[in-house]
Amino acid sequence: MQIELLPLYVLIGALSGVLGGALGLGGGIVVVPMLLLIFHLREIDPLVMTQLAVATSLATIIVTSIGAVRAHHQRGNMRWPLVWRLATGVAVGAFAGAFVADWLSGPRLAQLFGLFAVILSVQMVLNSLRKVVLDAPERLPGTPGLTLAGSVIGLVSSMFGIGGGSLTVPFLNACRVRMQQAVAVSSACGLPIALAGCVGFIIAGWDNPALPAGSLGYVYLPAAIGIGIASYPMARVGATLAHRLPATTLKRIFAGVLFIIGLRLALG
Repeated sequence: MQIELLPLYVLIGALSGVLGGALGLGGGIVVVPMLLLIFHLREIDPLVMTQLAVATSLATIIVTSIGAVRAHHQRGNMRWPLVWRLATGVAVGAFAGAFVADWLSGPRLAQLFGLFAVILSVQMVLNSLRKVVLDAPERLPGTPGLTLAGSVIGLVSSMFGIGGGSLTVPFLNACRVRMQQAVAVSSACGLPIALAGCVGFIIAGWDNPALPAGSLGYVYLPAAIGIGIASYPMARVGATLAHRLPATTLKRIFAGVLFIIGLRLALG
């Protein structure tokens, strides 16, 4: 199981936790590229390497999302009725996303992740330039519309091993939900995405002979444990830093790095 790499996985967890807490990003967008690099150096079969990274990232989100939900609930920003209206679609989409990712070849999934990272980096820069409209009335769709939106968010999030914040928050912002509430609802939706996606990846990868020892389906347990141990406490450190550092500048720098990484993956 190469348990000697555990300190490296802990380091990845710490970095993803700090960046996630400081910039309001899900750790998956940090974890997946780093795991891809490690798995490439370990010469894991390219046909399963990306699925392994994505599924392992989802497993770590289970831990971090629980802490985030609790924090947002304590601050009074959680809108549980809205969460329940999104949750079914999100869970179904996330479960299906695991099988879509399994159906794709590893290199093609990596290219799609890279394209997603490029789009996300551009979105981050544009959001940092956008003026916030205050006190605008909400325009949320009905339950069928929210279920459909949740299904798309869950599907894409599960395919790329992210908690869905990069999709849920912009969607809710477009519906004119207050930012604090949008982030809170997004964090709550991250839990069904991670749980349903993880179950899907475990089933889809069960008994795959190309997977390394220590894998539960597509979830690589040593990496999931190491990253999960560090990301949860370090997310609080990142949240504290967010109040002391120029968040807008940091987001633009991270967007630039993400753009380069995404372009490299997209171009193969």
